[in-house]
Amino acid sequence: MTALSAKTCIPACLRAFVCAAALLGAEAVPARHTPKVPTRKTQISARHVQIHENYRSPRNAQRPSRRSTLYIILHTTEGGARGALEKLSANGECHYVVDLDGKIYAIIDRHRVAYHAGVSMWNGRTGLDTCTVGIEIVGYHNRELTTAQYSSLKSLLQEIKGVYKIPDENVLTHSMVAYGNPNRWQSRRHRGRKRCGMLLALPTTRAKLGLYRKPAYDPDVKAGRLVNADSELAKILYKQGPVREAEVKVVQAATAQSSSNVIGPNRSAWDIARDLYKSPGTVYTFPDGTKKTGAEIRNWKSMPAGTKVEISPDTNENPVEGLVVIGTDGTAAELAGEDVLAASTFYFPPASGNRYKTGSTLSAAQAAALPAGTKMLVGYSVGGPVSPKRPVFEICSVRWNRPDTYYLTADGKLTSGDQINEKTIPVGAFVFFRQ
Repeated sequence: MTALSAKTCIPACLRAFVCAAALLGAEAVPARHTPKVPTRKTQISARHVQIHENYRSPRNAQRPSRRSTLYIILHTTEGGARGALEKLSANGECHYVVDLDGKIYAIIDRHRVAYHAGVSMWNGRTGLDTCTVGIEIVGYHNRELTTAQYSSLKSLLQEIKGVYKIPDENVLTHSMVAYGNPNRWQSRRHRGRKRCGMLLALPTTRAKLGLYRKPAYDPDVKAGRLVNADSELAKILYKQGPVREAEVKVVQAATAQSSSNVIGPNRSAWDIARDLYKSPGTVYTFPDGTKKTGAEIRNWKSMPAGTKVEISPDTNENPVEGLVVIGTDGTAAELAGEDVLAASTFYFPPASGNRYKTGSTLSAAQAAALPAGTKMLVGYSVGGPVSPKRPVFEICSVRWNRPDTYYLTADGKLTSGDQINEKTIPVGAFVFFRQ
């Protein structure tokens, strides 16, 4: 589920996207899926929204209740229903899924935390899983919803907005809130990591969902917390007013161009795959016909023009962007960009036991001289040590068992949150969790 990509006169490049909701319809979308087992139970809400229980996630019992609910985040699956439902259910990656035929499936209980937003920020607040409801819509970021989806999603939004008192402008798309840490192509923390759900930000699309207000700008880019790495996406997300009929013919050609999956002089692996560029589920076919996955590639600077990029629909939409290794994954500067000397960047040199360094304690020369094999975390906070008087939940709240949370124990071992038992976390362990 990966998203691949103020004057009166709108630029031609913007036309590539702003009318796509009106143009692209639901053609070429995957066939409707048949539930793998008969619906054993459905819920009818006070507003008569029918919720199917087939794919209720087995991870519900592991997920804590949210302390607050401030936003609704809309996603597109970027693939067919059956595979998406099975993956989302297995990993507990959203609260609801809206299928092509309008059926709504519950995944994680709506009062619990679902891991759907990934690395995210809105108005200075990060880690939005802890304060949001996530809804996945079967389909693609650049195609319009089906009539049945519009109807069901509108009812579901009315229900959730009513329960949590959420205003229209707090119904956001994943592409609005996702951000990326520095990498080889973007030296600063940046917006544009996802295009997921982008057409659901258009005024004409939102009106069909009963949403009549939306954010006028990106508050984090405006405040300088992030930089804009996708200007065309920003134009779509914060487009105001109706989509013009006159823009229609320009859309299809430009949309096809923006969706190109071929690396070229002005189109890198990151432009195509975003944060999935080094995923084992992303396959690169070189001009000579050889293939490698993103996990097998080391020299990203020499990627030849003409290389085709294919992203598996089964790839996790929010890959674990945790530990990286100097030498194996790149240099410190390539892996951390302008954050190489930041207090939020942590280094774990080989054979250093439970000692670590922060970027803010190093000089540029010292960072550049860190040995191969040094592990890194970029964009993190640290808490601890864990003790009976200071349990892990007090340190990092609901993030304690996320796969991108890490525990550093006395033996120097780093263990991810999803591989640790809360009852056996060693006293004295330090916890590293995303900001």
